[in-house]
Amino acid sequence: MKTFKHAIATAVSVAALLGSLGLAPMSVSAADEASSVEKGKEVAFDRKKGNCLGCHAIAGGDLPGNIGPPLIAMKARYPDRQKLYDQIYDATKRNPNSAMPPFGRHKALSDQEISDITDFIWTL
Repeated sequence: MKTFKHAIATAVSVAALLGSLGLAPMSVSAADEASSVEKGKEVAFDRKKGNCLGCHAIAGGDLPGNIGPPLIAMKARYPDRQKLYDQIYDATKRNPNSAMPPFGRHKALSDQEISDITDFIWTL
């Protein structure tokens, strides 16, 4: 009986310690963010989906286009993540003459896919 009580007390102590350090929620959040970035990269590099490489040079991408600017220093260029999302969703709102397709307005990509691409592009 003492061993069982000791094991319960130890488990509660460890859980309290981890909770107070914020490790459990951060781990889940970091995993979700990494997953979103990976999904975004997948869609961005997919020639049948986002096809960002058709117009942009992106680190790690093959056969990039040069119609659009290279995607580098994106957090410096778009400190507000929402503005980057809006640009990907419909670039013609800011620039009616943009050659960038309005992926969201035309429903070429889902809102989630655009969000994932935004997470990926924002890491560049």
